[in-house]
Amino acid sequence: MNILAFETSCDETAVAVVRDGREILDSAVLSQTDLHALYGGVVPEIASRSHLEAIAPLTRTVAARHSIDAVAATAAPGLIGALLVGLNFAKGYAMAAGLPLIPVHHIRGHIAAAYLSEPELKPPFLAAVVSGGHTLILEVRDYTDMRTVGGTRDDAAGEAFDKAARVLGLGYPGGAALSRLAETGDARRYPFPQAVVRDAPFDMSFSGVKTALINLIHNAKQLYGDAWAEETDLPSVAASFQRAVVEALTTRICYAAETLGYGTVVLAGGVAANKSLCASLRERLGDKIRIPPVPLCGDNAAMIGSQAFYEAQSGAFAALSQNAFATFPPGGRALCCG
Repeated sequence: MNILAFETSCDETAVAVVRDGREILDSAVLSQTDLHALYGGVVPEIASRSHLEAIAPLTRTVAARHSIDAVAATAAPGLIGALLVGLNFAKGYAMAAGLPLIPVHHIRGHIAAAYLSEPELKPPFLAAVVSGGHTLILEVRDYTDMRTVGGTRDDAAGEAFDKAARVLGLGYPGGAALSRLAETGDARRYPFPQAVVRDAPFDMSFSGVKTALINLIHNAKQLYGDAWAEETDLPSVAASFQRAVVEALTTRICYAAETLGYGTVVLAGGVAANKSLCASLRERLGDKIRIPPVPLCGDNAAMIGSQAFYEAQSGAFAALSQNAFATFPPGGRALCCG
């Protein structure tokens, strides 16, 4: 089954064709990073307009080379305007071609990225989805049966990295820049805090560590004025901040795997590209951990096409009245509306 998939939940316009949920036949991703860098973050209106401009040309490039059996699109969660561009384009394509429509949850898509790089991977397993907008720990009991067991109470881990990078003057997107800066720093020089959520051992909070970094830089600016960057060990600040976030994630993910009895753990989402987090989990979990290659960690349509195959097998096809949702739990009731 060849599925033409669309992903437009944030600031990447992505189109792919995936066969039987496991093989990428074609994939294209157009990033909007340069457009949003000027503003220090994603501007929803600019994102939506850019999707409108890019989605048809990308589709012509990708879909023309393959026979298509079904159409899929991210329907939730994400920026609502951006989601609607991809979903409505998918509706139009499905209607014109007489093909079924499959709505896909973005978080489920990130988890499915591992199916594309790990041919033997099958549920059940534990999954941690860590990105700029989401930080969740889920039990993947079957391909379409998932239960959230933990997550952040405030900022997502990727959001915390991006905000910290902005405070340090590293620009947008900042997560990768902060990680590079941290490579030459002393990760134990600055004792950043780690929050503990009472009665929720798999939950996390990153607002406190972010505030601690903001206060540290604010004090440096008060002491040194315009020379604050030269007088501050910025690589060690970055390394210490990264260490606090990575330890919080690693501790919760490993504890959840041990407590719930899972022998396989999948790390997915944009922050799965963070070398420090990958190294920490590999040290703790060994060959139990599965991490997709970097191109499949960020937003892409191949992961949506992969998950769509399993949604189709469960009968989760949608009517053309299917709506998009800015928020929607990855488990529970079906995302499709008919």
